[in-house]
Amino acid sequence: MTNPTFEPADRITGLPPYLFAELDRRIAAKRAEGADVISFGVGDPDFPTPPHVVEAMHKAIDDPETHHYPSYAGLPELREAIATWMEKRFGTKLDPSTEVLPTWGSKEGVVHLPWALLGEGDIALWADPGYPPYDVGTRLAQATPVSLPLRGENGFLPDFDEITADVRERTKLMWLNYPGNPTGATCELDVFERAVEFGRANGAVIAHDAAYSEITYDSYVAPSILQAQGASEVAVELHSFSKSFNMTGWRIGWICGSAPVIEALGRLKTNLDSGVFTAIQRAAIAGLEGPTDFLDAQLAVFAKRRDIAVEGLKDAGLAAWTPKGSFYLWVPVPDGETSASFASKLLDEAAVVVAPGNGYGEHGEGYVRFSLTLADDRLEEGIERIRKIL
Repeated sequence: MTNPTFEPADRITGLPPYLFAELDRRIAAKRAEGADVISFGVGDPDFPTPPHVVEAMHKAIDDPETHHYPSYAGLPELREAIATWMEKRFGTKLDPSTEVLPTWGSKEGVVHLPWALLGEGDIALWADPGYPPYDVGTRLAQATPVSLPLRGENGFLPDFDEITADVRERTKLMWLNYPGNPTGATCELDVFERAVEFGRANGAVIAHDAAYSEITYDSYVAPSILQAQGASEVAVELHSFSKSFNMTGWRIGWICGSAPVIEALGRLKTNLDSGVFTAIQRAAIAGLEGPTDFLDAQLAVFAKRRDIAVEGLKDAGLAAWTPKGSFYLWVPVPDGETSASFASKLLDEAAVVVAPGNGYGEHGEGYVRFSLTLADDRLEEGIERIRKIL
């Protein structure tokens, strides 16, 4: 008797390997050879979760009430804490019951939002280079991802005027991300105002991924798209506890903004998951309501690392530039190299890992991304290794 041949679903066969899963594989292979690998790859903060958040988690776990199914819509106290934080930070007023929804980290919201909004034939415009799940989530929804080019000569900001009429007609969702991953680019409120105008004129939802809104330097303060006039009609914003509170492994974030969009995603999520563990939600409340001095100290460390890395990469002959947001450097590769070939060269010859830019979209070709989430001594050694081989 022959075994039947397994064939995955069509929606899976066209997906590329996830960039960071592939980086993990390559790091493991290099370390298996005995190499001392220094990784500038994944953006996982190397600082601990703040003590007051951990303490709140311990207390919550000890409470048997947290051991049951959580609320599908999230704890009312968490939604209120999010709305209060958004008002203090951005001056935006949100209805906690209809305009705020906790997510299993912002990535889950990014992937599932297209499922709630798009159908076959619909287009999602996504910032390219950008976070790979913008593209992948659209494909999984069996809709069509279309690149919204971000070019260095334009400060990695979108040019809304270059979107053609046929694309505008089919666009139901647009993804933006500032401060940006992978570019580190920042924007002012006028970019969001133009995006909201585009959404209102074309019947499209504008989704802003604000995961790095609190990771900024040099007196720059990131705006929220919800500050733009008319944003409540067409815009939503996703935030993450991962970057601002060093909670990458905890898997909690939120989406807020347009009530109809929040309702649509919430309806989908009630059929997909049973909500975020209540103890984690209580810990998140402690984060939002607690002290933030830890973040000020961390930003000073990231800024120092940024400056050391930029100077060192320039000394190595690379055209590094100094971003005002995120904890990434987006660096053009040397002449004659591609993103993949240069990343391979650094791994093979220096045991240094960087993320190849083509993994962030077609407009990421010609760049590599450095994450600054590693100890100072390792960062300096990694830069020195690059200097030696270049």
